[in-house]
Amino acid sequence: MSMLTPPGMGGKYRVTGAAYPRMRRPRRRRRIVLAALGAVVALALLGYGALQLIDVFRGDGGKHTAAGGKDCAKTVASAKPAAKKDTAGGARGEPAAKASPVAALPQPGQITVNVYNATPRAGLAKAVGEELKKRGFVIGHVGNAPADFDKKVTGPGILLGSPKTDKAAFSVLGAQLAGAAPQTDTREGTDIDLILGDSFKELTKKEDADRTLAILANPKPAPAATC
Repeated sequence: MSMLTPPGMGGKYRVTGAAYPRMRRPRRRRRIVLAALGAVVALALLGYGALQLIDVFRGDGGKHTAAGGKDCAKTVASAKPAAKKDTAGGARGEPAAKASPVAALPQPGQITVNVYNATPRAGLAKAVGEELKKRGFVIGHVGNAPADFDKKVTGPGILLGSPKTDKAAFSVLGAQLAGAAPQTDTREGTDIDLILGDSFKELTKKEDADRTLAILANPKPAPAATC
């Protein structure tokens, strides 16, 4: 019997030294494995739910996009002008001829202007006529306005011409005086009367008038419809 064996224990519980109880912490591997599995399952469920939500919203967005595309197509189609039939080649299905470009604006030297003063200010018609002459216009009659307009024009001025007067000529002269309203009478000639009104202060600055004429001569195309 070993000296380490308590009395009365006999050899059944003999401690030989080959095996002895080890004092150590219990292993937590099982808990770690279970926690990791739980986290994986939770992440899988969250990912699946997110995919379902994405599919739902994507499906609605596709429908809205398709509907919006149809509406956009309708808008663009309605914005396009109807094609004109080609009287010469319509029976053969040939396309209609392209529209002619905008006619060039007349030069100031091609426009005769009569300058009339409908205000109480003396010498106004003469001063304006001299300035228009410097800008290249042909100056006709200069003086007081006819009785039908004398002291009766409240705006800056009136452009008075024939019904056959080219509208482009009105635009060229109108660029020299902002707010001048174009009108027509029964005259036969192509000259235009510039009748100065009570609110007239001065002609438009030449550089500003030239800039306006440049825009009128080269208008920018309208932007295409976008959705």
